Amino acid sequence: MIARVLAKFKRAVCGRRFLGSGALLLLLSACGLVRCTPDPLPQAEFDALYEAPLSAPSEGARVYHLGHSLVNRNMPEMLRQMAEAGGFAHGFESQIGWGTPLKSHWEPKEEIFGFEKENAHGRYRDVKQALSSGEYDAVVLTEMVEIKDAIEYFDSAEYLHKFAKLAREGRSDVRVYLYETWHNVDDPEGWRTRLELDRTRYWQDGILRPALALEPPPLPIYVIPVGQVFAEIARQIEAGKLVGLDRVEDLFARNEDGTLDTIHVDHLGNYISAMTHYAVLYQKSAVGLPKSVALFDENEDFSISSPELAKRLQTIVWEVVMRDPHVGFKE
Repeated sequence: MIARVLAKFKRAVCGRRFLGSGALLLLLSACGLVRCTPDPLPQAEFDALYEAPLSAPSEGARVYHLGHSLVNRNMPEMLRQMAEAGGFAHGFESQIGWGTPLKSHWEPKEEIFGFEKENAHGRYRDVKQALSSGEYDAVVLTEMVEIKDAIEYFDSAEYLHKFAKLAREGRSDVRVYLYETWHNVDDPEGWRTRLELDRTRYWQDGILRPALALEPPPLPIYVIPVGQVFAEIARQIEAGKLVGLDRVEDLFARNEDGTLDTIHVDHLGNYISAMTHYAVLYQKSAVGLPKSVALFDENEDFSISSPELAKRLQTIVWEVVMRDPHVGFKE
């Protein structure tokens, strides 16, 4: 009942349908009960932003990663090695936390849980200093999960807009990307089902289109569609077409007690995410990338033992990227 009443107030207040709504909005916002998401950029205008392709990087890129543990330390390092194997000079820095929303990375008074532990390495750089420097060719941003909660309670569109604007103030030609992640593998709606639905209803209509509506004129924020890659891998696992993977849980890590970690992927999952970043950022097929990479701060390598599985996963990544209209280029 309370949720329905608040939802009714939110529709009325955010739509300014009655006198005095501004004061009510301030009151409810102060209590953390109502936040108004900006009206999304109209679909036709949104689609038109992605019609002109980006030029492919010819020499390399310096990339900044902002997010949380679904970015982690290993994935950007795997990406660096893949880029260098592809003949590109690649550098990166990052700022991450534990389950951190974009809002917490922006607001000085907001706590970033796990900050000291996760950023205790040579690749850390303060996000505002980094983006203002103009030293990055690409900035990759992601939002906390559960993504629908981030949109509802942490003003995802507003803070995506703020970071994109800051990056472009530092460098007008910087390429800004939104890293589409995933949700808990045991989600009652179904992991693959959520991945298939969430891209439009949350990542696009809940974050991207409202964020772009805040910037006149809007400039595209491109997508790194890791969620869609995982959706296709899940489909092929379910169809028995990926020898070596029996279920989607095979992509996920294990806790110290051996139980399934339902949100963090294992090294294979990070490898797949890194391949997707590579394919989008460099506009190059992941097919032929090394199937063995060194981990960031562990004295060991990760390797896919089956060349057939490695090639199939690399092919899936490229096929998904090539049919995505928001990655910044077309075949």
